[in-house]
Amino acid sequence: MTAVDTDALVLLLAASAGTATTVMLITFAVGSARNLHRVVDIAWGAAFAAVAVVSWFLSDGHGDATRRAVVALATVVWGLRLSFHIARRGRGHGEDPRYARMLDRARGSRRLYALRTVYLLQGALVWLVSLPVQVASLVPGPLDVAAFAGLALWAAGVAFEATGDHQLARFKADPANKGRIMDRGLWSWTRHPNYFGDFLVWWGLYLMACASWQTAALTVVSPLVMSGLLIFGSGKRLLENHMARRPGYADYRARTSGFFPRPPRRTARPGAHTPVP
Repeated sequence: MTAVDTDALVLLLAASAGTATTVMLITFAVGSARNLHRVVDIAWGAAFAAVAVVSWFLSDGHGDATRRAVVALATVVWGLRLSFHIARRGRGHGEDPRYARMLDRARGSRRLYALRTVYLLQGALVWLVSLPVQVASLVPGPLDVAAFAGLALWAAGVAFEATGDHQLARFKADPANKGRIMDRGLWSWTRHPNYFGDFLVWWGLYLMACASWQTAALTVVSPLVMSGLLIFGSGKRLLENHMARRPGYADYRARTSGFFPRPPRRTARPGAHTPVP
């Protein structure tokens, strides 16, 4: 049975909390200066990458060197790819309607409201969701079957998410597709290939921390919370509430899986497209 150093874990949990908070406070300063709070979406992946680097550095001498490096690198690759993609996608755009509506409900200072409900909340979620990254860096045992399975799941998730993002970007770059919804490639198998990719990534990172039943039990909250956010929270549910008002979206929804990929149902004319926001 593989155990982690309790004192090292406490120190790492505190350092990771400080790291996530620092990234979000810096992002808050940037967002406030630009009056553009959508920048927090760019910081989301970068904050995970920062926690992974801090975890790798502070766990030196405690965890298995190979496991530490693999988990840190996997998290950094996923986090920075996501941040760069969101930054490129949002270039030249104004405030995200989600944050605009949220801040319209603010009582008192809008900036303080944004700090509490957007930045600090996301910082807390980064810390919680990154528990497998923190714990895995302290596991003294070498990579095992669960870790290799997790690495395979992580790779599938990154590939799925990156492919979906690339397909959507190419689709939107074609002027002929203006006003149409992306219902090709992975987007014909699931309405949210990016969210499904994230789902695989975090269950994969969780498996990399499952060196014993203790570490498995300690970190299972991470993929459960991420899955809840993606499916029922700020991911799929919130986006589909917005998309539901679009003409033709009901047809796309009827023929395409909401989350887990499957072949599209034949409920629409071949080649038909529906409007996109």
